[in-house]
Amino acid sequence: MPVQTGPLGPFPEGADPEEYEKLRRRVLWKMPSGLYVLGAVGDGGASLNAMTLSWATQVSSDPKLVGVSVEKAAYTHGLVDESGVFVLNIIAREDRAIVRKFTKPIEVDRDAATLNGFDYVIAGSGAPVLARAVAWLDAGVRQRVDCGAYTLFVGEVLDCAFRAPEDTEVLRMEDTRLNYGG
Repeated sequence: MPVQTGPLGPFPEGADPEEYEKLRRRVLWKMPSGLYVLGAVGDGGASLNAMTLSWATQVSSDPKLVGVSVEKAAYTHGLVDESGVFVLNIIAREDRAIVRKFTKPIEVDRDAATLNGFDYVIAGSGAPVLARAVAWLDAGVRQRVDCGAYTLFVGEVLDCAFRAPEDTEVLRMEDTRLNYGG
């Protein structure tokens, strides 16, 4: 199969593929999106990681299912795929700097219980919950959906809690200068 090097179609009849790709990215960028830190565990609890993630959503109310889309090349992808669990940390709007700390490989200090200097606790699944998260969801993977360069992990909520008042404003992509998605 040939490798696609230009913009992916389909395109409306008569559209310039390059210009249409730019338009499509701008429209997709307008979709509201949160910004989260995804906690993962692997190697029977020996490996912990957390990464910035923007593609997360509730996908069912009965049962309570959430979906997170993780790039296959990411270290966290392998941990979630192997362990079958993840924690979705919901971050306060005022803590927007936190997500920048999880865009690159992280430093885990188990003795101090920190990830990149941020305190964490372990959820029932074994995945890390950031102590500064507004709220968190601990999920067990029920389905994996291949989405090209990403896998959509659909997880059933096993546990969850607020760590801050419920009315705390949460972080959204547009609160940052990060450009990810679309």
